[in-house]
Amino acid sequence: MGAAAVLPHQVPPVTFWQSTNGKKVVMAVTGAMMFVFVIGHMLGNLQMFESPEHINAYGHFLHNLGELLWLERGIMLLVIALHIVATVQLALRSKAARPIGYSRKEAINSSYASRTMYWSGPIVLAFIIFHLLQFTAGYLHPHATFTQGDVYQNVVSGFQVWWVSAWYIFAICLLGLHLSHGLWSMFQSVGLAHPRQSVLVKLAARAIAAVIVLGYISIPISVLLGFVK
Repeated sequence: MGAAAVLPHQVPPVTFWQSTNGKKVVMAVTGAMMFVFVIGHMLGNLQMFESPEHINAYGHFLHNLGELLWLERGIMLLVIALHIVATVQLALRSKAARPIGYSRKEAINSSYASRTMYWSGPIVLAFIIFHLLQFTAGYLHPHATFTQGDVYQNVVSGFQVWWVSAWYIFAICLLGLHLSHGLWSMFQSVGLAHPRQSVLVKLAARAIAAVIVLGYISIPISVLLGFVK
């Protein structure tokens, strides 16, 4: 007797990316990578408060990385895109599992941060692209001067435009909301979801997100108020 024929209705095996657990792993790994990047980028940016020489030396160091720097930027953009795609697909999959909507939609056991996870990601991605085109490439520097290599002057000149600073602050606040829920989810995934710890873990996630937000927005606010000029 010959080999068994493949039945026409036989379902092919589910790949890692197609599985729900696979998408959750992608979300967790890309989220951790973005968190490390956000912390490192913030620490670099805070050199604006030291002296023009410090931040310009930092910019010069990054510029000398050449293709490695653009490779890192490309990887991070891919990481963000994967994170957003996995998040949206999981949300659609969860919605499809509940085809009958609630007669009364209520935010039960959910925070504002968790309810904005799905649209804050794309907005933050758009902000990052604008940020790179403005302060890195100099293609978008509205109503301001751009001098290649003078990071300090470019940042001050850029943030003196009020709506640029407002857009930056808005995007960073969305990032903070995204981080607060993302960190809470990460803490849950490592087993810190016990009722005795949940309140402290939530507070820790919010505190970390708040520190990051304050670190980033302190620069445009200081420029607008004239403390950095």
